[in-house]
Amino acid sequence: MARWGLMSTEANATRSDISGSDREAPLLVRACRREPVPVTPVWFMRQAGRSLPEYRRARAGIPMLEACRRPELVCELTLQPVRRHRVDAAILFSDIVVPVAAAGVSLRIEPGVGPVIDHPIRDLADLRQLDGEPDLSFIDQAVRLLVAELGDTPLIGFAGAPFTLASYLIEGGPSRTHAATKAVMHGQPELWHGLCQRLAELAVTFLRTQVAAGAQVVQLFDSWAGALSEADYRRFVQPYSTHVLTALADTGVPRIHFGVGTGELLAAMAEAGADVVGVDWRIPLNVAAARVGGDRAVQGNLDPALLLAPWEVIEAEVRRVLAEGAAAPGHVFNLGHGVLPETDPGVLTRVVELVHQISAAEASQ
Repeated sequence: MARWGLMSTEANATRSDISGSDREAPLLVRACRREPVPVTPVWFMRQAGRSLPEYRRARAGIPMLEACRRPELVCELTLQPVRRHRVDAAILFSDIVVPVAAAGVSLRIEPGVGPVIDHPIRDLADLRQLDGEPDLSFIDQAVRLLVAELGDTPLIGFAGAPFTLASYLIEGGPSRTHAATKAVMHGQPELWHGLCQRLAELAVTFLRTQVAAGAQVVQLFDSWAGALSEADYRRFVQPYSTHVLTALADTGVPRIHFGVGTGELLAAMAEAGADVVGVDWRIPLNVAAARVGGDRAVQGNLDPALLLAPWEVIEAEVRRVLAEGAAAPGHVFNLGHGVLPETDPGVLTRVVELVHQISAAEASQ
């Protein structure tokens, strides 16, 4: 048993039933590998976060980057949604800019805004900000603490994809248009490729650190890739995401690739080398499965806003997502983006139970 698991014998028996008798790999890992599973695994992006009162208490007065650097706090925040919701995976509490900061870039994460870069990258000389050797010992320590506590529940490691990180570094923060980023792509190709090469290597280092410490799945977030045309994605972005995902192939861990607004990019994202393609809520999973091909699992894709609707609406949408996900050779239930802060945690718990109930019934037929 995991040491944090203050669960009743009955609850633990239920968990054991869901995991099945095959102990060679956790439920999530088997689904990512497109192997048969007794139920559809479920976890939520941003499951550790402001929707949880215990998270708000633990993070009170602690800036985001500081919280990400405290292994004991990272461990606690990562475990909270697993304890509460009984999801089938934990995802490391961190932020996509953590390795960038560790490499020496001066930045801060402002509440309600996101990452703000003190000295945005404008020319080749600015690339020196990324030449430092990142100290990721706190990540190694946090992952090892978590693996010891999680028991049979797998830990998902993650990193930001080169394009999304490059966008933050060039724009100086979040952007609606990514205009400066696209201008650098097309107008300063030497700067663009130099930046993305550095960010790809940094992402590889960040992910391999997590896998070496015990993470059993990884997810590459390309949050802003949906701002691109397919031609620009293939020319300027795909090679660097491919580099990151390919560099993890020898680890044997399943690789998930996710972006927002990427319905028209799904085939190209699948080609980058992921085992699982994450899908946002804008496209049905059966359509997404056809676009990524029969050799990829899919993840998603309930609209997180619908968690604020009446339960009968949520239940109908969960059933729809599960039915559409059945078109893929493997399905991991998730949201189409992160949990909204105003979400009732009790609803998330009910969704986990419902996904397990429905999918178990389907699997037994």
